[in-house]
Amino acid sequence: MDFKYELTVLPVSDVDRAKNFYTDLLGWTVGVDHRAGESFRVVQLTPPGSACSISFGTGISSATPGSYRDMHLVVTDLEAARAQLLERGSR
Repeated sequence: MDFKYELTVLPVSDVDRAKNFYTDLLGWTVGVDHRAGESFRVVQLTPPGSACSISFGTGISSATPGSYRDMHLVVTDLEAARAQLLERGSR
C-alpha cells in the first residue's frame, strides 16, 4: 500500500504575511486562495516540482500558530490502508 503525503496544514497568525513569504521569497505556486466570509479562508501553496503542498488560513485549524498538527495521507484503497494500520497497532 502506498501512502502519499500530499498536504500539511500549518497554523499561522497572519495569512497574508505567510502567503507573501512562501510566494514572494520562496517562489511557491498558489493553488488555492479561497474565502467564505470573514471567518474562513484557505490558502494552498506548492513548491516548484513538488507533489506535496502546505495549507493555512483562517478557520481551518484550531492549532496554535507556529505549531504543526495535521497531516493528510492519500491512499488508493481506504479500507485496505486502515486494515494495514490496524495490523501495525494504530487506532
